[in-house]
Amino acid sequence: MPAVKQRACTILGEFERAQTELVGKAVILTDGKAGTVESVWLDEIHGLRTSIRGHEGNWPVSTIKFAQTA
Repeated sequence: MPAVKQRACTILGEFERAQTELVGKAVILTDGKAGTVESVWLDEIHGLRTSIRGHEGNWPVSTIKFAQTA
């Protein structure tokens, strides 16, 4: 497999794993908003982005923390 095709497959595989790990998880944003990850997508400018159910807008994945259970 050509190197560029292999890199593309690696990126898509990691993206799919990120979706599986994030969608449906409870998170808290660094600005204090909390909710459940509704969707994840790639943005050519910002990288991995998320939308949070119940909050308008989208955020870089770096601004979320997983809600901890007791």
